[in-house]
Amino acid sequence: MSELDSNPFVDPVEMNPFQDASITRATSGEAYGEFNPFSATDMDTNSGTTIPISAAATSQPAILQTSVEQSAQASAATGQASLLKQQEELEKKAAELERKEQELQNRSAGRALNTGAKENNWPPLPSFSPVKPCFYQDFEEEIPEEYRRICKRMYYLWMFHSATLFLNVLACLAYFTASSQYGVDFGLSILWFLLFTPVSFVCWYRPVYKAFRSDSSFSFFFFFFVFFFQVAVYIIQTVGIPKWGNSGWIASISMIGTNLPVAVVMMVVAGFFTVNAVLSVILLKMVHSKYRRTGASFNKAQQEFSTGVLTNRTVQTAATSAAASAAQGAFGRN
Repeated sequence: MSELDSNPFVDPVEMNPFQDASITRATSGEAYGEFNPFSATDMDTNSGTTIPISAAATSQPAILQTSVEQSAQASAATGQASLLKQQEELEKKAAELERKEQELQNRSAGRALNTGAKENNWPPLPSFSPVKPCFYQDFEEEIPEEYRRICKRMYYLWMFHSATLFLNVLACLAYFTASSQYGVDFGLSILWFLLFTPVSFVCWYRPVYKAFRSDSSFSFFFFFFVFFFQVAVYIIQTVGIPKWGNSGWIASISMIGTNLPVAVVMMVVAGFFTVNAVLSVILLKMVHSKYRRTGASFNKAQQEFSTGVLTNRTVQTAATSAAASAAQGAFGRN
């Protein structure tokens, strides 16, 4: 009934919003204390959870900057080490070139001072011999160190070549004793020994000696031209064609059924001829490789030949005599 007794047309009771309980407690300061962010208590409470902005901002760039500086220093050190190594290599090459040039100058000066004092020492003949040495030879003094070994090997090849020709005479003598029809081989073997021993020394050993001594392009070309035919002769001697004065494989094998001891002796000499042929090919390649390093050329050989011919006193005398004879003959006819 009370609900029915209320008058709906009566103005509602005005309520004061400031009388709310929560607002009253906030304004009275009973439930919440005053917060001061700069107080020492609050700073101590929150110090474990905050991160300084400067540390967070500069930590990563500092690591990157250190790594970049280290890599730059390492690359600079590597480049400096490589430059120092190259400089050391260049200095070594320069010192080596200077040493070789000094050796050449010393040898040239020694030859110029002692040209008249030097005496021929090859072949080494006794002092009482009526025949005197014809050549001067000294590997230690005249041949540069880098060419000395190959030059000595060429000399040893010539000595082995001479010994083989002498043994060929003995083998052909045994060949002749086995059958009189092989007297031609014995006679030719003596001729080859007496002819090829000095000719080989003069025609291919001395030129290569002179080439290594004075770096002569003309001597190199002369050696290659003659030694090529020497290799061909070694091959022919190794084959051993009958009636050619060579105790080679064909001649020695043909004697197996007739006289075995003679065949064995001839086969030994045929083996010596084979060794000569093989060594000659090997040494020819070695000399050619040395020749390519000397800077020799065909044009240089032509210049040396023309200069040598024009400055040779014998050639000049012969040319003068020929010109004088021709002039006298022309005036006589007139």
